[in-house]
Amino acid sequence: MIISVIGAGAIGGLVAGYLKLKGSDVALIGHADAVRAIKQEGLKITGVRGDFTVHLDISQGLTQKADLVILATKTQDIEQALKDNLKFIRDSIILTTQNGIQADNLVARFVPKENIISSIVMFGSTCLEPGKIVHNFDRSWIMGKVFAKNDDSVVRVAGILNGIFPTIVSEEIMGMKYLKVFVNSNNCIPAILGVSMQEAFSDADICAISIAIWKEGLSVVDKSAITLVSLPDFPLERMMKLASLPTPEAARIFSGIMTGLSKEPVYGSILQSIKRGRASEIDYLNGEFVNLARRQNLSAPLNEKLVEMVHKVEQTGRFFSKEELLGTTKGLWN
Repeated sequence: MIISVIGAGAIGGLVAGYLKLKGSDVALIGHADAVRAIKQEGLKITGVRGDFTVHLDISQGLTQKADLVILATKTQDIEQALKDNLKFIRDSIILTTQNGIQADNLVARFVPKENIISSIVMFGSTCLEPGKIVHNFDRSWIMGKVFAKNDDSVVRVAGILNGIFPTIVSEEIMGMKYLKVFVNSNNCIPAILGVSMQEAFSDADICAISIAIWKEGLSVVDKSAITLVSLPDFPLERMMKLASLPTPEAARIFSGIMTGLSKEPVYGSILQSIKRGRASEIDYLNGEFVNLARRQNLSAPLNEKLVEMVHKVEQTGRFFSKEELLGTTKGLWN
């Protein structure tokens, strides 16, 4: 199977690198800075599986058709990436990897729905410099079709990718994707503060905001008649239990979980984008709660304020202090 990975950041670069190490025929597509760095020095991967330098084909656009296209851009970059490479991917299987809910709908504007496989990335990696990736932790890769029943193409893709990460095929991928929004919704806090996940969530007061994000999100999702489905590494019951506990107790437990994520500093996807001078996916994470609330004539004031703060950081380059974050969100949660 000829494989192309569009997006040379934390997820796309890691996946392409590991596929190449396993002997797959893979091409990586990235921005000019990534192309330059990887052509000159190779793709450097460090972290939980050791240190590697991988030499692989990389360019700014596809030059041949691929059987499988792993789309690893941010959600807001999907449209341009597909337009730039459309003539080579019209008949390809497209595997989306983006956080949030909207990626598959965006891809469906350009390619047949039956060609789209959705996925949820549970492993973690960081890319703050072009061509340099830290693999923070190993977990599963979940996939399934949103617009149709799973078929042989899903099984085949899962079988190939199982060589680099444990894959799980699910018929309930959409319910899982909504739960993954909750997992990713706390990425906004380290991005607002400009620190690692471990540093941000070592503070119990900051963790209390995280629990409040979940409580507000759960209220909106419940009123939107959305069914959440457990993830292999994140059971729904765990989040529901934490959200039901008194906030100080829940915050202490949450802090222990988050500070133990990785020996290396973990920078959430939102902060990674900001540090690389690019727009983040905040509108597709916490912004999803805000949009769901509006469609139900409800409000999600805490998540709306956090989206606003992330955009402020993007625009100004200035991070907020802990005191500013707590003061700005005061009164929006209990």
